[in-house]
Amino acid sequence: MSDAARVFRREEKKYLISSEQYAGLMETVGDRFLADKYGLSTVCSVYYDTPDFLLIRRSLEKPVYKEKLRLRSYGVPSENSRVFLELKKKYKGIVYKRREELALGEAESWLSGGEPPGDSQIMREIGWVLNGAYGKLVPAAFIACSRAAVCAREDPSLRLTFDGDLRYRADGLSLAAGDRGAALLPEGRFVMEIKTALAVPLWLSKALDRFRIYPASFSKYGKVYQDHILPEEIKCLTNCSSQYLKTVSLPVAI
Repeated sequence: MSDAARVFRREEKKYLISSEQYAGLMETVGDRFLADKYGLSTVCSVYYDTPDFLLIRRSLEKPVYKEKLRLRSYGVPSENSRVFLELKKKYKGIVYKRREELALGEAESWLSGGEPPGDSQIMREIGWVLNGAYGKLVPAAFIACSRAAVCAREDPSLRLTFDGDLRYRADGLSLAAGDRGAALLPEGRFVMEIKTALAVPLWLSKALDRFRIYPASFSKYGKVYQDHILPEEIKCLTNCSSQYLKTVSLPVAI
């Protein structure tokens, strides 16, 4: 894989849209785009975090700088399938992504404490995160979606992705375990992303305004944490506290 395919610097804007907005937008500007090399695909990701979810908690605080580590595949892989280990950094709204293509088996071995399967600048950056920058990282959540991806005819660096049928699970945290999961968004809702190294062209901005498509602060992993993982943590803490109080003998007032 070339360095250009392994390192990205771009602006990414997210939008939550309805099926009607999706249809209207593509009817208006669809002829300006071509399907990109992934076209229609099932995107599967396992996000890595500390046991106390430090990375996503910091991310949700919207700091100037944040990063995340994930293992991604297009379709459900086998042990020898090629997958992408991605370190995604965001600074002042600009996304910097480092990506290594590895066999699933060697990627999972490295992530679980094994030796890195090679030596490169990107692997060293990923290794720094794995080896103590935040403490031990473990699989935290699986997220899958059905994605349609297109790029502009005149500027292939301008990409639109439409993610539907978002689903997640907190068990079976391996890409090889299939793409099953519980629904993350209501039916008919999509996460659209505009990814570009340049400014969004005027013709696209006008189309977004026409269909009232506005930027939204949205993180797939963040939503899983806020809506599903955090409530379970709170429930656990509440139950543990309740059980503890039942075992404590309070002093008797005289």
